[in-house]
Amino acid sequence: MKDFFISYNKADTDKAEWIAWQLEEAGYTTIIQAWDFGPGENFVLAMQKAATEAKRTIAVLSPDYLQAQFTAPEWAAAFAQDPAGEKRLLIPVRAREVELTGLLRTIVYIDLVGIADKNEARKRLLESIGNNRKKPKAEPDFDNLF
Repeated sequence: MKDFFISYNKADTDKAEWIAWQLEEAGYTTIIQAWDFGPGENFVLAMQKAATEAKRTIAVLSPDYLQAQFTAPEWAAAFAQDPAGEKRLLIPVRAREVELTGLLRTIVYIDLVGIADKNEARKRLLESIGNNRKKPKAEPDFDNLF
């Protein structure tokens, strides 16, 4: 079983591949159409297999993603297995400016929009993908709080 299925629209292939690369470099396993689906395969069956054989789904959010025909069932399958988000089976990653509506609006996403530094984007992705708390290492400054 793979760690992540990367769900994306073809307009965001470059972003999806970057995300998959970073995850694999960090020791995770991924399934991504650009690397894992070959000529002659049935696209819909390959997506079904990827969605069921990965522990979690990453939705690479963009306007194209939200308008595409096949992406909604991909993220909806993960959402249906964990509608309260307790297992974090659906991890949205905002890759381009997009306004979220409906059910996607309620899910906390990883925001990579506007990050110009590759190392900062990688850090944000990997720190957010883990299940660790984000408690600061130093005590918050008390001055001017109250």
